[in-house]
Amino acid sequence: MANRTLFQSIRGALLPQTTASNDAAAPAYDLGPQAALAQIAATGCLTSTYYASAETQLDRVLELTVGLEPEFIARVALYARQRGLMKDLPALLCAVLATRDLDRLAEIFPQVIDNRKMLRNFVQILRSGVTGRKSLGTAPKRLIRQWLEWASVRQLLQASIGNSPSLGDIVKMVHPHPADPAREEFYAWLIGKPWNPEALPDVVSAYETWKQTRVGDVPDVPFQMLTALDLGTAEWSAIAASASWQTTRMNLNTFARHGVFKDAARVEHIADRLTHPDLVRKARAFPYQLMVAYHNCSQQVPVEIREALQDAMEIALSNVPALAGKIVVCPDVSGSMHSPITGVQRGATSVVRCVDVAALVTAALLRESPATRVLPFEVKVVDIQLNPRNSVMTNATKLAAIGGGGTNCSAPLEVLNSEKAKADLVIFVSDNESWADPKAARGTAMLQQWELIKQRNPQARLVCIDLTPNTTTQALSRPDILNVGGFSDTVFDLIASFAAGAVGTDHWLREINSQPLKQKMKIA
Repeated sequence: MANRTLFQSIRGALLPQTTASNDAAAPAYDLGPQAALAQIAATGCLTSTYYASAETQLDRVLELTVGLEPEFIARVALYARQRGLMKDLPALLCAVLATRDLDRLAEIFPQVIDNRKMLRNFVQILRSGVTGRKSLGTAPKRLIRQWLEWASVRQLLQASIGNSPSLGDIVKMVHPHPADPAREEFYAWLIGKPWNPEALPDVVSAYETWKQTRVGDVPDVPFQMLTALDLGTAEWSAIAASASWQTTRMNLNTFARHGVFKDAARVEHIADRLTHPDLVRKARAFPYQLMVAYHNCSQQVPVEIREALQDAMEIALSNVPALAGKIVVCPDVSGSMHSPITGVQRGATSVVRCVDVAALVTAALLRESPATRVLPFEVKVVDIQLNPRNSVMTNATKLAAIGGGGTNCSAPLEVLNSEKAKADLVIFVSDNESWADPKAARGTAMLQQWELIKQRNPQARLVCIDLTPNTTTQALSRPDILNVGGFSDTVFDLIASFAAGAVGTDHWLREINSQPLKQKMKIA
């Protein structure tokens, strides 16, 4: 009989040599410039994370863009915004294009700079000088003027909320040409110049009149325009009564602070709205959004509303695909995973941690595929029993409560190998900063253990979800290995596609290059 130890050692020796060190200073594989930019753009928030500062991430992005074609940069910006739902990185990439290729910027501008937040981000980044210029320039000014022309009054009112810069500041910078007297008076109102109330758009005129008289119904303007006013419970209850599903989800604490939930009938009405199946599906609500809302709820928010968010999460699970075969999910519960998922931002740090998102992804997949095996890990695998019949929030909370210590991404695979277990699909949800693994001959311990699994399961597939910005991986992308960055809810679709047979090699790049660059202006 052949010496198994000898041949396993030879197989390990043939692993590809590691080419980089991760942020934890451990051996890893470099993703390459294109894949690295795609990964960071889909996960990065330009804020400090457990291992990397905001400045480090910014420097990485700018360094990566130097050697890449402007068309690819444009496609990455488009993918990160439209599919990854990111804000900072797509705006930064647009600012890079403003100094590199104005034609490519013009092609993607309407699709990437698609709401007020993105517009302010773009202007702020460009004027900061980090991409090599501090003035907007003729072409960017023209694109911003076009954005203002396409926007409706309602959208401009939404855009008027926020500062640094404000929409009024932007209007002063680009000098838009009003198409009619109403728009001209609106711009005057926006920048604080004298305006004619009779020529203002109706909704703005009604708002100004109501501010002075407080007579009649609360005007139909973005509720943020009302927060600075001295409103009573009755007015806030009226606002809450007409709010959309998403506005309701995002402003439960605001409603609580203003006494809306003192009325039991109003509590029931809002709870019914949050759990209405048609409204949940129409809003394209995913479990992550509801987890954020749940974690952000203050103690003033009634129990009925908190329970409604959990019920809405169960409804939203219809957007999570069921996976066939033997599934193993490996959530990272190490110490670094207890850092905020969106990084540390002064005054705006998310209460949702990386471990919360890993736990949510795990619990959601377990609920849809009850036979899924869950192997939480840190330095070693943590033993835990989860009931697939429990709510996603219950299982996610239980998972997120365990762990700490170092990161060893090879640990779950080593357990599977010691058991000679079979698996069709193994999913890791981690920050990818593995450093506590046993030493491997050439490659990473994780890839070495995966090769042993492939000997028993030639058709097995591995998904590595990276929750934080990174330019390295523990397992090189290839047909059976998919590296995917980000915590947005589109990750579920990517996993389902890969499990159904899509090739893992260059998956990001194929997805990015499939994006059509030029479309009609559409502002959210």
